[in-house]
Amino acid sequence: MKYVGAHVSAAGGVDQAVIRAHELEATAFALFTKNQRQWRAAPLASEVIERFKTACATYDYTPAQILPHDSYLINLGHPETEALEKSRAAFIDEMARCQQLGLTLLNFHPGSHLKQIDEDRCLARIAESINIALAATEGVTAVIENTAGQGTNLGFRFEHLAAIIDGVEDKSRVGVCIDTCHAFAGGYDLRSKAECDNTFAEFDKVVGFHYLRGMHLNDAKSEFNSRVDRHNSLGEGNIGKTAFSYIMGDARFDGIPLILETVNPDIWAEEIAWLKSQI
Repeated sequence: MKYVGAHVSAAGGVDQAVIRAHELEATAFALFTKNQRQWRAAPLASEVIERFKTACATYDYTPAQILPHDSYLINLGHPETEALEKSRAAFIDEMARCQQLGLTLLNFHPGSHLKQIDEDRCLARIAESINIALAATEGVTAVIENTAGQGTNLGFRFEHLAAIIDGVEDKSRVGVCIDTCHAFAGGYDLRSKAECDNTFAEFDKVVGFHYLRGMHLNDAKSEFNSRVDRHNSLGEGNIGKTAFSYIMGDARFDGIPLILETVNPDIWAEEIAWLKSQI
């Protein structure tokens, strides 16, 4: 079963995200459970939690179809102690919000070394941050997203993801989300079936499909191996449509949220319909 959707707005309350996903005829969705550009947010009120759960039941969305994303401010590999602790506290809060909503996944960008510590130390800090968050919460899996490698962001190589997972104590509560735009910009080609075969064989060898918990389906304005994060609509960028047909036709990508973060929300319904047609 393929679960296909988009990262929809939660403006007006997290329950509104559910309704917006339903209006797109999506079978999956992503959302922010708080303002992604602020450190703090008011706690989720009990009536908001209830409305969210009721909406999910009404429109037949289970936790397996929902991939919330944490704040962009969080850096779980921050080289400075005070900033690292602030990020860790914010991440625990994000995990707790998911737990309150009955969700089982939380997608996040791993972190950046800011040219102050080496890659290995930063990756170890990210793993330690995940361990701390998992110990403070229950039932939510930390889903590491690959990055384009822009600036000092880590996670653009599959080896980075594997190193973080290796440092996580509870392997049952860690997973990976592969963003196609980020993979392409990070040096993993997806422009043909043969290149898709090669890239996903490499992913399986280095990380393992058993850790795949979600995907972001985005074409790329950025060039191959450019380390630049610029999304585009499906078929309108440098990846083309082949990769997305490939993913929809491959059972290895069943049962996980496949989420659009493409640049034109006005055509999300069309993109979702096209992806479904490729199954």
